[in-house]
Amino acid sequence: MALVGKKAPSFNAPAVINGNEVVENFSLDQYLGKKYVVFFFYPKDFTFVCPTEIIAFQDKLKAFEALNTVVIGCSTDTENSHLAWLSMPGNKGGIQGVTYPIVADVAKTIAANFGVLAGDYDLDDQGSLIFKGAPIAYRGTFLIDKEGIVRHEVINDFPLGRNIDEELRMVEALQHVEQYGEVCPADWNQKKKAIKATVESVSEYLSK
Repeated sequence: MALVGKKAPSFNAPAVINGNEVVENFSLDQYLGKKYVVFFFYPKDFTFVCPTEIIAFQDKLKAFEALNTVVIGCSTDTENSHLAWLSMPGNKGGIQGVTYPIVADVAKTIAANFGVLAGDYDLDDQGSLIFKGAPIAYRGTFLIDKEGIVRHEVINDFPLGRNIDEELRMVEALQHVEQYGEVCPADWNQKKKAIKATVESVSEYLSK
C-alpha cells in the first residue's frame, strides 16, 4: 500500500553516522519540524549496484543539504556490516567517504513497514515459520516533508538502479509547491515555469 500522504512509519534502530560511528537509537523523529528527508532502502552491503547509488547520493549531498534536506540510507544488514563497508576504500569495493547515516534494519521491520521488504513470513504445511521471497529490501526511495508526511515514493526491483538527480528534482518540486502554491507539470525543473491549478492556467501552459 502506498505511503504517499501518510505519516512515515516511525522507528528506532542502530545506524552508522559520519561513516565511522555507531549509534543505537537512530530515528527520523529528530528531523520533525526541521528538515526534509530522503530515506532510501537498498538490498545489501558489499554488492554491485548498491555502492553506485550510495556514492551517487554522497556526490549530490551538498545539493540536498542546500535544500535543507538530509539523506539517509537503510538496508537489512547489521550496523557492523555497514561499518566494515564504510571503512573499505572504493577501489576495493567499499563506500569509504560516505558521511550520511545508514540504518541497520536487522529485524526487517522498517522495510516491512515502508512496504519494500521483498518477501514475507508464512507457515509451511507442518506449521513451521518460513520466509517466502527475498528477506532484503527493494530499492525504495521516500521523500518525507518536515511534518513527517511521505510526499513521494518510488520502488525499484533489485537490478534497477535509481536516478539520484530525479530525487533531487522532487525535493525542488515539493519546495516550490509549498513556497508558491503552484503545481509542477511534467518534466518540471527550476528553469521551467510551474502553473496555477486552474483550467485557464493549464490551457495556457499546453498552448505554448
